[in-house]
Formats: sequence, structure tokens, C-alpha cells
Amino acid sequence: MQGPSEFGVKGGATLTDWDVRDRLNEITVPTLTIGATYDTMDPEHMEWMASEVQNGRFLLCPDGSHASQFDDQEVYMSGVIRFLKDVDAGRF
Repeated sequence: MQGPSEFGVKGGATLTDWDVRDRLNEITVPTLTIGATYDTMDPEHMEWMASEVQNGRFLLCPDGSHASQFDDQEVYMSGVIRFLKDVDAGRF
């Protein structure tokens, strides 16, 4: 569906033209987007996505990369736990 990697989309049934950015505001469930300073995904884009969904929150792992759950573990885990507790308590 995607191709050989996230950097090279090709083939018949690909995600080349799939874009749902204009529908992000339809997502109503609490949503956590996580960005990291050293990831290939731009943290500013992750923050933007969190602002587009109705109940979004952004977590930045300043010392993280694509595996922030390992290389910025304290920020990642405390942020995910805080998010889950807030969801459980209805704080959205």
C-alpha cells in the first residue's frame, strides 16, 4: 500500500494521493500526537495535527528521535500517562 518505505511511495494501490488533512476536525476522541526533535517527522507538523482534531494534545520529546519511548523515556512516559489520566478523568 505504501511502498518500500515511508520515503518512497510507489505501486498500484498506494497512498500517493491520499490526503485527509481537511477532515482532521472530524476526529472527536481525545488524541495525543507525539513529536520528537530528532525524528524524521517534523514536530511542528505533529503539533499542527493536534490542533486540528477536536480534543488534541501535543507532546514534544526534546531529546527524542523516532523511538522516543526509549531515548527520551521520562518525557514520553510521563506525557502519555498524564494524557491517559486526563482522558480517564474526562478532562477534555
